Amino acid sequence: MSYHVVLTPKAREMLLEIQDRCARQLVSVRINTLAEEPEKNGSPLLGDLRGFFSIRAVGQRYRIVYRIDQESAVVQVVAVGIRREGDRDDIYNLVRRLVILGLIGPPN
Repeated sequence: MSYHVVLTPKAREMLLEIQDRCARQLVSVRINTLAEEPEKNGSPLLGDLRGFFSIRAVGQRYRIVYRIDQESAVVQVVAVGIRREGDRDDIYNLVRRLVILGLIGPPN
């Protein structure tokens, strides 16, 4: 089954903020791979981000956070960023804040 991959406006903005063109291109390519078997490509997130998935890109430096709508066969990319464990700007902390602010819907 093939999925349609869409980026939220915030995810598109985050992708365009990647300064390194090569890294941005590699992240884009990785996003496109989500069209085939997105649940097998990524890892399900736990805790308050349950319902979202994460996949690594660019030498495991970047994370792509997405959710899957099985009924409509859509993969929605909600955030793209660098994993900085313990940092305020860690990608997972950013996703939590986006959910709290209502900029992206809560996980399914």
